[in-house]
Amino acid sequence: MSDTWDADDFRARVQEALDSFLDRQAAVLAPLGSDAARLLEQARVTVSGGKRFRAAFCYWGHRAFAPDGVDDDALIRACAALELLHASALVHDDYMDASDTRRGRPSTHRALEAEHRDEDWRGNPEQYGAAAAILLGDLLLSWADEMLRRSGFPVDKVAPALQVFDLCRTEVIAGQFLDVSVQARGRADVDTAMTVLRYKSAKYSIERPLHIGAALAGASSADLAALTAFGLPLGEAFQLRDDLLGVFGDPTETGKPAGDDLVEGKRTVLVALALDAASARDAALLDGSLGQALSEEQVDELRRVITASGAREQVEAAITALTSSALAALERATVDERARGVLLGLAQAATQRSV
Repeated sequence: MSDTWDADDFRARVQEALDSFLDRQAAVLAPLGSDAARLLEQARVTVSGGKRFRAAFCYWGHRAFAPDGVDDDALIRACAALELLHASALVHDDYMDASDTRRGRPSTHRALEAEHRDEDWRGNPEQYGAAAAILLGDLLLSWADEMLRRSGFPVDKVAPALQVFDLCRTEVIAGQFLDVSVQARGRADVDTAMTVLRYKSAKYSIERPLHIGAALAGASSADLAALTAFGLPLGEAFQLRDDLLGVFGDPTETGKPAGDDLVEGKRTVLVALALDAASARDAALLDGSLGQALSEEQVDELRRVITASGAREQVEAAITALTSSALAALERATVDERARGVLLGLAQAATQRSV
C-alpha cells in the first residue's frame, strides 16, 4: 500500500475478490446446469458496483490496529465478505419493499420474474421471481460466511471476527423484521423509527464492519468500544442521509424513482418527524399517501409537506450532530494515524453523499 489510499483501486480489488469467489462457486454449481448458472449470473449482477463502504470500514478497522505486516489479499477477501452480506440484504429488501429497481437496473425479483414471463413458463411469474430472490438472498448470506472463513486469516484471528459477524447478521435480520412490522402497523414514532434505523442499517453498515476488521487484527474489547463510539453515530448519520435521499434524491443519481421511500411507505425518522410537526391537514395527507402509487406532482407535494414541517432541517441537523460526535470519538481513539485520516475521509463521504 502506498502512503495515499487509492479508493478506486480498493473498490477494484474488492470486485476482483468477489468475481474470483463467484468463479469458484460457478465450478461448484456447474453440474446443476443452466438454471443454477442463471442464479449465479444474478449474483454477479447484485455484487457489481456500489460504494463499498462496508468493505472500506472493515479494511481500515483492521489497519487501525494492525498497520503493518498484514496479508493484504486475505484482508481484501475478508472485507469483500461484507459486500456479499450487503448484497443478500439488498435482494431481500427489494422484494420486501416491492422495489422495481436497484442501481438503475431491475431488482432481482423483477429480473427473474421477467425471465419467467418472456419464456412463457407455467405458473405465476411474480411468485417465481419472489422465490428466486429469496433463494438468492439466502445463498449470498451463506457465501458471506464462507468467504470470511476462507479469507486466508489463521483460525485464531477468524474466530473472533466470526463472532462479530454472527452478531451483525442477527441484528440486521431482526432489524429488517422490525421495519416490516412498523410498515404493517402503519405508524412509528421517532424513537421506534430510530431503533429500526440503528439495527436495520447503522450497525451493519459501519460499526460492525469496523469491529470485524479490528477483530481480525486481535483488537481488545476496549478497542472495539472505541470503534463503537465512532461507528455507531456515524452509521446513524449515514442512514439518515439515505432517508433524505429516499425522498429528495435525484433519480438520475440514486437509480431509484423519485420519492421511492414514500411510494414504498417507509416509516423513517424523517417521516415520523414530519408527522409530529406538520399541520393536521398536511399530516393526514402524508400519512394517507405513504405506500401508495404516486405521481411526480404528488411526490412534490409530499416533499413540500416534509420541508414545511421542519423535518428535513431537523434531519440535517441530526446528521451534523451525529457526525460531529463520531469524529470527536475518532480523535480520542488510540489508532494508527494513517487509518485515522482515511476513516475521517470515509466519514465525510458516507454522510455528505448524493447517492
